[in-house]
Amino acid sequence: MSDPRDPFRPADDEARALAARLLAVCDHAALGVIDAATGAPFVTRIAFCPADDGTPMTLVSDLAPHTAALHANPAASLLLASDPGKGDPLTHPRLTLQVRARFVGRTEPGHPALRAQFLARRPKAGLYIDFGDFHLVRLAVHEAHLNGGFGKAYRLAPSDLGLAGP
Repeated sequence: MSDPRDPFRPADDEARALAARLLAVCDHAALGVIDAATGAPFVTRIAFCPADDGTPMTLVSDLAPHTAALHANPAASLLLASDPGKGDPLTHPRLTLQVRARFVGRTEPGHPALRAQFLARRPKAGLYIDFGDFHLVRLAVHEAHLNGGFGKAYRLAPSDLGLAGP
C-alpha cells in the first residue's frame, strides 16, 4: 500500500515527456559533488548535453575542484532547469538526476564519437576540448526527480527517461 504522505506521483507520459524535454533543451546544469578534501557538498555550473544514446555528459578540467571530487567519489547530482522567464521560479519545471560519473579516456573506442557529439552541441568547446587537462565524463543516471511545478513531483527511473540503468 502506498504512503499517503508520499509527495511523489506515479510517473506518467506527461512527466516522461517533460523530463525528456528538459534533457534535450538544457545546455548547462548545476552539478553537486562531495568535496574530497573537506567532505562538504560542492555545487557548480557545468556545460551539459546528452550523448546520442541520451546519457548525460559533460566536459571537465583537472583545474576544477569538482573534477577532483568526481575522481574521489563518482556519485553526483545534476539539476537541470529551463530558463524560468517571468513569475516564481519554483513553479517552473526542473529535473534532478542522481548520477554516477565515468571519465572517458581519450584512447577508449567511444571517445571520438562522444567528442563529436559534445562539439555538435557546444562548438566553442573546440577551443579547449583537446587540452590535456580536459576530460569527457558520462553521467549514468540511477534515479531522477522531476518537479513539474507546484504539486507535480515525480520519481523517475532511468527507463522513464529512455535510458539504460547504471
